[in-house]
Amino acid sequence: MSYAALKIIHVISVLFSYLLFTLRGMWMMRDSATSRQRWVKILPHIIDTILLISAVSLILLTPQYLQINTWLGAKIGGLLLYIILGLVALRLGKTRKIKIAAWIAAQIVFLYIILVAVTKNPTLI
Repeated sequence: MSYAALKIIHVISVLFSYLLFTLRGMWMMRDSATSRQRWVKILPHIIDTILLISAVSLILLTPQYLQINTWLGAKIGGLLLYIILGLVALRLGKTRKIKIAAWIAAQIVFLYIILVAVTKNPTLI
């Protein structure tokens, strides 16, 4: 598969993953029954698997070295923080207030990841 095709798959899966995370957060805040439907529990795993496979494939196709390309390391670090905040927001948060705060923080971290990906600059200066 070509680099361009993989990048399109990656960007589309990022978009779908983020949109679904945003929807799930809004459903959580409204205590919507939709958030408890089976497809809502399965689809994010499918999308995120495609996202991860496309990301790893892009790295393997164009060798990126974390010590040289610090922006890539920043994206990976941001992704780990985003995942942790997402878990707190949608599963592990003890109170509604904690869940909402984690969801908002995850939105900010997602924006950081996107800005780093576009600028290739982890400090955004």
